[in-house]
Amino acid sequence: VAAQANEIFIPVLVYRTGAYAPNGIPWADGFVDYLKLVNARDGGVNGIKLAFEECETGYATDRGVECYERLKSKKPVAVNPLSTGITYALTEKVGNDKIVLFTTGYGRADSVDGSVFHWNFPLLGTYWDAADMLVQHVKKKGPLKGKKIALVYHDSPYGKEPIPLLETRAKMEGFTLLKLPVTHPGVEQKATWLQIRQQRPDYVFLWGWGVMNSTSIKEAIAVSYPRLQMFGVWWSSAEPDVTPAEMAAKGYNGIALGHSDERDMPVHKDMLKYLYDKGQGTSKSKEEIGSVLYNRGMISAMLTVEAIKQAQSKFGKRVVTGEEVRWGAENLNLDAPRIKQLGFGDMVQPVKTSCKDHAGTHRGRIHTWDGKDWSYTSDWYTADYKVLAPLVEQSAKAYAAEKKIQPKCL
Repeated sequence: VAAQANEIFIPVLVYRTGAYAPNGIPWADGFVDYLKLVNARDGGVNGIKLAFEECETGYATDRGVECYERLKSKKPVAVNPLSTGITYALTEKVGNDKIVLFTTGYGRADSVDGSVFHWNFPLLGTYWDAADMLVQHVKKKGPLKGKKIALVYHDSPYGKEPIPLLETRAKMEGFTLLKLPVTHPGVEQKATWLQIRQQRPDYVFLWGWGVMNSTSIKEAIAVSYPRLQMFGVWWSSAEPDVTPAEMAAKGYNGIALGHSDERDMPVHKDMLKYLYDKGQGTSKSKEEIGSVLYNRGMISAMLTVEAIKQAQSKFGKRVVTGEEVRWGAENLNLDAPRIKQLGFGDMVQPVKTSCKDHAGTHRGRIHTWDGKDWSYTSDWYTADYKVLAPLVEQSAKAYAAEKKIQPKCL
């Protein structure tokens, strides 16, 4: 959909093909459906229609950069790359291009520091948040001193991201961290799980994506590693990860990014009413509406739209620029009543961003697969910034020095 002069353009970087498609498709469907819903139900954002165009990346960093460069001429205000590798590659480009980089639940953990990463917004939480909350959760089951935690991770910027936090926590808590990288695309994991069978870690944290996740769960079953002791990050605890193993995946856990597979919120009903009942939905099946990753895509689009609205509240109800949307993203203030009003119930935690905090919230809870469905099995956790703040500061400072950035709030 080419952007007209009176439209706001949003590129949609997706992967509907390849080893990551089982997870990429529902996210993309949820993201695109929400943009369509805003146009169909609300007539756009304060009367301005949203234009969008998909570009297939296959989760490859080089293809993601190509998509970005190709769609840049359409004057996009924001991009959601859906890949930490692509995020790393685009971080240096977006400032010059004045395009906001939304990495909702992924990306660089140090980019919560908006004085260095002016254009990056890791909304809802980072991988350091996720790892910290998982450590807090397993610590509730008993002291971690002398215990072993294995990190089975995708050997990419994404999978490596939690390591600095887990190493810091290992020193603090006295546990041993086993780091077990898995090569893309993750279908060959026999050697990894042989090590797990030999080492018998107390817990396994899974940082996988695409077919790697379901393969990990199947291999855990093969070596009789208890699913109850396995915890996935929020990209490793959705339906495509557990359904291939069927009932055998029962008891597998993940940290949820504030939401799970809620299906009956007002926003879901609106999707049916305005899109699917009229044959305008993106997904092949309306059964997908409300699945974990469909919800994630929908929430990612909603946060993008809310940043646009926030920009319009200051700069006028017109086609806003990337710079104006950057201000909107840094001044988001979505409280619980506002999130409810948007039709999302309690699926999204209140988000309040600032130059000091480009994530806006750092909370999560555990959900567990019972063989058919996900359900919440813990109270809320909040990442401990007494532990995280020094790591963020050190990493952001190092990046600023390397790239010769003068840290300042814009």
